[in-house]
Amino acid sequence: MAKSGSSPDASLVPEDKALDTLHAKGVFLADEVFYQAVEHSPVAISITDLKANILYVNRSFSQVTGYTEEEVLGKNESILSNHTTPRIVYQALWGRLAQQKAWSGMLLNRRKDGQLYLAELTVAPVINDKNETIHYLGMHRDGSEMHQLEQRMLNQKLMMESVLNAVPAAVVLLDEEQGIVTSNPSFSNLAAQLYPDQPKETLVSLLSEKLAGTYQQLVRDGRSFDSREISIEAGGAKPRWYSCFGTRVDILGEEADGFFEKVTRHCILLVVTDVSDVHRRQEEVHINALKALMAEEDLVQGMRETLNGAMHQLQGPVNLLATAVNMIERRGEERDQALLGALQEALKSGQSALDNLTESMPVVAEEARSPVNINELLREVLSLSTSRLLSNGITLNWKPAMQLPALIGRERRLRSMLRQLIDNAIDAMSTRDVRERELTITTRSEGESIVCDIADTGPGIPTALVVKVFEPFYSTKTTSTGCRGMGLAMVQDVISDHAGTVQIDTSYKKGCRIVVQLPLVALR
Repeated sequence: MAKSGSSPDASLVPEDKALDTLHAKGVFLADEVFYQAVEHSPVAISITDLKANILYVNRSFSQVTGYTEEEVLGKNESILSNHTTPRIVYQALWGRLAQQKAWSGMLLNRRKDGQLYLAELTVAPVINDKNETIHYLGMHRDGSEMHQLEQRMLNQKLMMESVLNAVPAAVVLLDEEQGIVTSNPSFSNLAAQLYPDQPKETLVSLLSEKLAGTYQQLVRDGRSFDSREISIEAGGAKPRWYSCFGTRVDILGEEADGFFEKVTRHCILLVVTDVSDVHRRQEEVHINALKALMAEEDLVQGMRETLNGAMHQLQGPVNLLATAVNMIERRGEERDQALLGALQEALKSGQSALDNLTESMPVVAEEARSPVNINELLREVLSLSTSRLLSNGITLNWKPAMQLPALIGRERRLRSMLRQLIDNAIDAMSTRDVRERELTITTRSEGESIVCDIADTGPGIPTALVVKVFEPFYSTKTTSTGCRGMGLAMVQDVISDHAGTVQIDTSYKKGCRIVVQLPLVALR
């Protein structure tokens, strides 16, 4: 293709040749426009013969490669090659051209100054009217920067995925419909552990339920939260504790119509970290503190029981003395005055002793009501009783409700009540004649109440005594001083304080089964 040319002047052309002149000028103008368009194209363009020898290059070719037109005309296109492009790429290129089809791809080229660049190349055959390939048209641009950007994005994606997959915390990204966009293996493992036969969305539903209002504020207002701890119970196993972090991730739409008008999607990122070990250590500290507290409570309770027993034993003689004094005073005989004086002195001493015992009674501080988790109290009591269960060869069958509502009650008194019932069950199974030793504890929710069953395989309680055992100073445990005790009387007092009921199931034949029913909110 010629790079310059001139059009004949129409004024010098004979009049009978004017039409031909105009036609020729139109052809010239078309050629000139075509030439200028190619010459100033931002894409590097070259035309070669069938052996890839360069016949023409435009200005952009020189800008991209660094070679001037004079330096490449007549040279082969291989002058640009770095000779490291795989041979199969060139085979594909020439194969397409042999079929008179265009080829597009990437070649690694070298500029005149030795700098390497990726050529984003398209080569097409130039075909004449005889359907013969006469030239090759090459168009390429420097794709190095685009390749770097794409590779950088790919590397960042791979690094993020590697970090995400290596993180021990469970991570999940949710779309606006709460569907899972992506999650890491830790989240999949957690979902499989908690819900083996359910999709991962089941765990998402549980998390949103556990996080409740915090999660809703995140979805609605985009308010992030951090270190929100939740517990998840899995059957009879100890609950697992998780620390949750949540934030909203705003993602721009990728559709073409969002180029000028940005469309934002709101996704939710949840990070769930297992902190059960931390809670377990905290629980150990709590249990040790609880042991000390309950040892102190046992001491106080023992003192109160001892003093109540002494007062109970002393109250009888004092009452007899008071009756005798009244009888002698009514009779009014002179001869009984000496006896009356002695009885009055004895009565005074007895009453004084009762008063001293009453004043010596340890005071139990009033406990405020608060939300109480019965499952948690039972777990604490069972932890305290572990050594006794093991030493007596007792098998524990622990069946708590998966989800148990909290009741409003006095936590310390309820814990003592449950411990008394469990201690009684252990004592009942600790005798030599009991071979099968199994303690079964079940909790469940019934309407507005919580029901707790404590069943043992001990000798049981005779039907005639199911009411009497709740009386003060009566116990089925025979000691050297006879049957005495305040255990079940204390149990009855605590349950009455919470407007609940306690009863012994007389239909239970394997031992003793005590059923405790507590309303969620006591009407007191």
